[in-house]
Amino acid sequence: MKLLKQLCEIHAPSGEEFAMKDFLLKYIQKAKKTWKTKPQIFHGDDFQDCIVLVFGKPRTAIFAHMDSIGFTVRYFNQLLPIGSPDADAGTKLVGTDSLGPIECELEYDKEHHAFYKFGRQIDRGTSLTYKIDYREDKNFIQTPYLDNRLGVYTALQVAETLKDGVIVFSAWEEHGGGSVPYLAKFIYEKWKVQQALVADITWVSDGVEHGKGVVISMRDRNVPRKSFINKIITIAEKRKQTFQLEVEGMGSSDGRELQVSPYPFDWCFVGAPQANAHTPHEKVHKKDIKSMIDLYVWLMKDL
Repeated sequence: MKLLKQLCEIHAPSGEEFAMKDFLLKYIQKAKKTWKTKPQIFHGDDFQDCIVLVFGKPRTAIFAHMDSIGFTVRYFNQLLPIGSPDADAGTKLVGTDSLGPIECELEYDKEHHAFYKFGRQIDRGTSLTYKIDYREDKNFIQTPYLDNRLGVYTALQVAETLKDGVIVFSAWEEHGGGSVPYLAKFIYEKWKVQQALVADITWVSDGVEHGKGVVISMRDRNVPRKSFINKIITIAEKRKQTFQLEVEGMGSSDGRELQVSPYPFDWCFVGAPQANAHTPHEKVHKKDIKSMIDLYVWLMKDL
């Protein structure tokens, strides 16, 4: 899990994915020497801070967003949320501005507006994220930003043996999206890929438990095409994979942008469940991490 810890430690809130992009490009250049298939690597101005890896003759794409939630410094010690952070007063926040590294504390006023407590003014526009406290025991990993560094980690594990497929590392998912439409256009028009798996992290809930396997989401705020969801379930059953079915009426992902795009994408959210979403204490069972990776390997072979 050393790689997962490294990914969690990278400062890359929505809009600042460039640090994650740079890390991934260096990692991919080194790691691809041992991968079963050497991918084509697409990045640069036409992709902003996103990366597309294309293996063989692709039929299915994995979408994993690189960004995290956090805060942006406004004026007079005020903080604006990036995405939907959920942290208690006193939470340690970190970042860097023109005067150097920052470690400050989160505070709230009576109206629950967020502020920072620090020994000086922080440059306006500076982003702050949770200070990483990576905890691991026999069964669980607990740390900020498993959402969605675990999705990125899963995609990199699948890349090791992937023969045919696309892996997309996207941006802005936590704060409204925006990169998936042009990424979807690129992979559909160039390779006619129209099947997508969203490698993201969902919630432990009254119907989804720790340690019971990866979650296949039948719906969230959006409703994907049932015939495609049935294909996913059939493959999981055929390959004797442990999984849970999720049915929710809220929450969203890169799947939403695929569904509203002008391209005929089928999509399904497939990810490990976590407790304490968007807090500094996100928690995932190791069995569910293994289950997520294993199912993705089979889905990319069988779809």
